[in-house]
Amino acid sequence: MTFNLYLQKALALLVSIFALPALAVDEPIGAFQVEVRASGLNYPWALAELPDGRLLVTEKTGALKLIDQQGQVTKVSGVPDVFVKGQGGLMDLVLHPQYASNGWLYISYAYGNAEANHLRVMRARLQEGRLTESQILFTAMPAKATPVHYGARMAFLGDGSLVIASGDGFDYREQAQNPASHLGKLIRLNDDGSVPPDNPVFSDGADGLYSLGHRNPQGLAWDPIRKRLFANEHGPAGGDEINQIVAGKNYGWPVITQGKDYSGANISPFRDYPGMQHPLVDWTPSVAPSSLVVYRGQMFPELTGDLLSTTLVSHDVRRVVLQQGAVVRQDALFSAIAGRLRDIHIGAQGQLYLLSDGENGKVLEIRR
Repeated sequence: MTFNLYLQKALALLVSIFALPALAVDEPIGAFQVEVRASGLNYPWALAELPDGRLLVTEKTGALKLIDQQGQVTKVSGVPDVFVKGQGGLMDLVLHPQYASNGWLYISYAYGNAEANHLRVMRARLQEGRLTESQILFTAMPAKATPVHYGARMAFLGDGSLVIASGDGFDYREQAQNPASHLGKLIRLNDDGSVPPDNPVFSDGADGLYSLGHRNPQGLAWDPIRKRLFANEHGPAGGDEINQIVAGKNYGWPVITQGKDYSGANISPFRDYPGMQHPLVDWTPSVAPSSLVVYRGQMFPELTGDLLSTTLVSHDVRRVVLQQGAVVRQDALFSAIAGRLRDIHIGAQGQLYLLSDGENGKVLEIRR
């Protein structure tokens, strides 16, 4: 049943391409250059730039690749065993805010088997092309029997704590409202995997809960200026969202949503419900957001403070402009770069890195 429903969603999303909301058709940021930094990647999922300018890229199929400044790609050893099926595999990758001094990098991945699998997060150090000193920090509980809706994105907050997005497992959507489960939640941990004492308190809550009522969060971005965490997530057929995350809040899934089930039936009779948050942005029809950053760089000053979300269906980077916390504009950027876009990363010079999704995935560098 799960995969039949996903086939229905794929068909619905293809139809939705022809009914996307009107957006700017030119490039509002003016001229830019696109360089293919690397190609031939197998379903790349996340990218991080090391202090020396080399790039690390995860491949959903289970490999971690290191890309030098000349575009040469080598495989990193010491990667953990990964459950690769459906949407599961090797997923997000973030560096510790003090990576230059402590060397810790954080990886999320699917762990287990078809009957019982989990989202898991580990940290390790990269030494001479190998991951060393690996430590498992988090395993989402309970186990699930679906290879989908892991969430898996991560972001460090300004206080050095780590937020992890955990999806609802698709067939377990009611668990997003169950505080005893990690499914459909954002989790906040210290950088060593311990639970911060100032996390919100939920009655009978699972360890580390930060917020609940999420479906499949695919982007997390901390804004150090606004001091706000933003998250985007996949809705069902419609109802994709960007949310401003406040500790302890309930973001509604599956009680409130603008989307419908893939059969066309209503998921819930409610569009409002006491104690549940409305999204900052709703995308109906779906754009399938896949990652998120808040631009704080020097190369594209016109993007300063904007939310930038890659998309899998609309094949662009969706720019959301905020003024005093309200959305005042949206643009579709880089739509000439045809194809599904999986990740976006801001480089040290303010350039943008994009990962194209697929069997021949690419690292694209966008700069002035």
